[in-house]
Amino acid sequence: MRDILVVKCGGNAAVRSKEICADVAAAHRDGRQVILVHGGSADIDGLAGRLGVPSRRLVAPDGVSTRYTDERTLEVVQLALAGSVKPRLLTELRAHGVDAVGLTGLDAGLLVAARKPAHRALVDGRRVVVRDDHSGRIVDVNGDLLSTLLTAGLLPVVSPPALSRDGHVVNTDADRAAAAVAGATRASTLVLLTGASGVLADRHDERSVLPVCRVPRRGTPPVVTGGMGIKLVAAREALLAGARRVLIADGRRPHPVREALAGSGTEVLLEEE
Repeated sequence: MRDILVVKCGGNAAVRSKEICADVAAAHRDGRQVILVHGGSADIDGLAGRLGVPSRRLVAPDGVSTRYTDERTLEVVQLALAGSVKPRLLTELRAHGVDAVGLTGLDAGLLVAARKPAHRALVDGRRVVVRDDHSGRIVDVNGDLLSTLLTAGLLPVVSPPALSRDGHVVNTDADRAAAAVAGATRASTLVLLTGASGVLADRHDERSVLPVCRVPRRGTPPVVTGGMGIKLVAAREALLAGARRVLIADGRRPHPVREALAGSGTEVLLEEE
């Protein structure tokens, strides 16, 4: 069985992407097959601000928050991820002697998503229907492409956007993209690195890291605040799709991947049926 490690580099400004790249490069040099998936929320928000595009969130009725992506925001997402974040990561990996290949979900149909024509969301405490959100949920991953790159000794660096079933560009959450990649490749471990110590029992206490967090196989995750809800949804999707282990850990540490694998964060498990 292939020992594939999928690492998601969070877009929080405090996440130490250079340290993540150093750890990823070390794992790659040790002979492990690694896929790096990235978001870029800080870069997206920064570019949106410079271009005068408002950054907004959609909060689902269950409390899980995602980025609201209208046409202008979709353009900003593509510019920030493919034009800023990805080149930065590729340059850092190359500095560590790694041959990395940058991909979006559009390359060879790597990520295919289903776009919902309408989303239920909470706005100012009222339930509304949003119809102009250009985002979707991943339904297919070109695992053959990833397998070919890994077999060739290359390190794929993957990000949104994705391609919708009808051929349009759609945004997709990077945590869920990482989960889909981990599931499609039957990864031994998925590490979601973020700007928190892990899943916290008390969101105001960084020391209250849960060593284990059990999520239901369907329905609302046990924690939805601080952006953790979408990560737990992603973790559940990865496990249900075939990933063997999912860790949520601190991307602000000096050796974030290595320390996550050593047990510094939270392991996510599925509740028994």
